[in-house]
Amino acid sequence: MHIADMTMFYAPSSGGVRTYLDAKRRRLNATADIRHTLLVPGEAYTHQADDHRVNVPAAPLPFSNGYRFPLTRGPWRRALRDARPDLIEAGDPYTVGWAAIAGARELDIPLVAFYHSDLPTMISNRLGNWSRPLINTYIKRLYAHYDRVLAPSNVMAQRLEGLGIQHVRVQPLGVDLTTFHPSLRDDSVKTELGLSEDTRLLVFAGRGSQEKNLHILLETMQKLADRGTQPFHLLLVGSSMPTQVPDNVTVINHFCPTAEIARYFASSDALLHAGTQETFGLVVLEAMACGIPVVATRAGALAENVPEGCGMLCQPLDSDDMVQSILALFENDARAMGQKARAHVERHHDWNIVVQGVTHHYQELLGISTTAEVSVQHG
Repeated sequence: MHIADMTMFYAPSSGGVRTYLDAKRRRLNATADIRHTLLVPGEAYTHQADDHRVNVPAAPLPFSNGYRFPLTRGPWRRALRDARPDLIEAGDPYTVGWAAIAGARELDIPLVAFYHSDLPTMISNRLGNWSRPLINTYIKRLYAHYDRVLAPSNVMAQRLEGLGIQHVRVQPLGVDLTTFHPSLRDDSVKTELGLSEDTRLLVFAGRGSQEKNLHILLETMQKLADRGTQPFHLLLVGSSMPTQVPDNVTVINHFCPTAEIARYFASSDALLHAGTQETFGLVVLEAMACGIPVVATRAGALAENVPEGCGMLCQPLDSDDMVQSILALFENDARAMGQKARAHVERHHDWNIVVQGVTHHYQELLGISTTAEVSVQHG
């Protein structure tokens, strides 16, 4: 079984999409009778056989931290003809998504989409609500050509089905349980930040984009400071972070390697997340894997990923309620919640379990018997 993944969302600073693809291809290429090839944008056409990766020529996207935007379908179709996979999965709804449709027709093979981004919401945030019906129509037209559409959460699956898209399945994403681990806790992090030992260190990591609602986090921290009781401090890590912040907020305004993020997570006391439009919210599970609880908004996929006992959910866009949720978290046993959060991720979001689920989708579409359990050659 030869699987080809193709997407434009693959760059040095990529987030969840690249994490999913890298985790999947490592495991599939280590599985008997399965081969995986990754097609991503590059400066020129190159085939890296040892890395199972094909770079397809695409123009660089200005001010995008390394992303490239494919303008034509032809190079992708040629790359698919050369690879000759048994099944294609497309990870974005732009030129690559349409090239995958053409390639699957030409090769007469099944076609899968992974709905990583809520495109109608993203575009309407920038252009206004008038654009949403147009993008909904576009999404419905695009995915009508796919044999299966994978959604990372129930809320996204329901949204797709509400548009009339068929063959939708929920496929949660996973976490590297070794990379993100409680043992990475380092008490010197607070010292590095100039904080006392009794300070409650909160953290958020990601891009400082509009939908993350970082202004709510800043309002929350200012209100906690105004209370003048237990000291709280927030660490913001990632690109495009705000520069004007309260005194109890520290900003690391650049892309950080995964190992550094994991160290910050494990060394903090809780993750804060004010986003309302997450299709999955991988950062929440990564923090939980590091053994810390989460305070997040009850919106999007975050409500699904923070089960009872693993943190607190608050009202969307409400800094007062977030303050109360933070205080309630530490009035309870936050450390025990963190331990429960780690156990939850181990049970449900180990990448080995997730990739096995994705493989079952492929086997169903290819008519391969799934009675035998997938055998992954670890190590």
